[in-house]
Amino acid sequence: MEIQLWREILTPYDLAVRELIVKFEHLIYEHRSRGLYSPIEQVTGRVKTVASILDKAQKKNIPLDEIEDRLVDIAGVRIICQFVEDIQKVVEIIRRRTDMEIIRERDYINHMKDSGYRSYHIIVWYEVQTLEGGRRIKVEIQIRTLAMNFWSTIEHSLQYKYKKNIPDHIREKLTNAANAIISLDNEMSSVRSEIMDAQNSSQLHSRIVADILNNIQNLYRIANKREVAKIQDEFYRIYELNDIDQLKRFSGELDVIAEGYRAQSVPSSEADVDMQGD
Repeated sequence: MEIQLWREILTPYDLAVRELIVKFEHLIYEHRSRGLYSPIEQVTGRVKTVASILDKAQKKNIPLDEIEDRLVDIAGVRIICQFVEDIQKVVEIIRRRTDMEIIRERDYINHMKDSGYRSYHIIVWYEVQTLEGGRRIKVEIQIRTLAMNFWSTIEHSLQYKYKKNIPDHIREKLTNAANAIISLDNEMSSVRSEIMDAQNSSQLHSRIVADILNNIQNLYRIANKREVAKIQDEFYRIYELNDIDQLKRFSGELDVIAEGYRAQSVPSSEADVDMQGD
């Protein structure tokens, strides 16, 4: 295969990764904007480098003209979850989607590799639109917890350093660390509901504050500046109390005030329209 063709070959894979990252990040946004807990915490992606592709093809004895057919991880998307329970929820989300077709699934969560590696892998077909038209791309989606991802990142670096021949004493430490990761994930799962409540409360607090600030900003355009300054001072006073119920009450009262000012400004605008109609 000619060197200059690699960029042309890999461009659709890069497009697939970029699009999927945007789509999964939008799922995070949709959950949080509706006040829901998102099972997806982070999303990353990459396209294998040419060197990595050639290395894997050589190890698997794959001819260069069969690389795209036989390698399933040229394009990769990694979905990071907070809890083990979230992984299956993400898997179900992917299964229900109509913009990707599942080819294969591998559950390394319940069937951990001998090395200690744990993750859930899904290979999908994903279609992108290029200058030459539609193109179906194989993408590997890895789903794992933050703790699993930490272990996997370290293990991958060691594999690279030792050319897949990690010394026994280091491998033993990796195994111990993998067991510790399992314990950590289990401990986090035991307080999952409390953590979710705390995070949802934090997100609710942020949304209420954003709504209040937006209302105050809009009032500066239509209300008496001194009155708005008093409202702003009251907001700062309540904010310092760190009481979400007080913030909710203040936000509701501010909505009523803002609506009143908006209602006052409507008649003059409607009158102008009526006069223009006459």
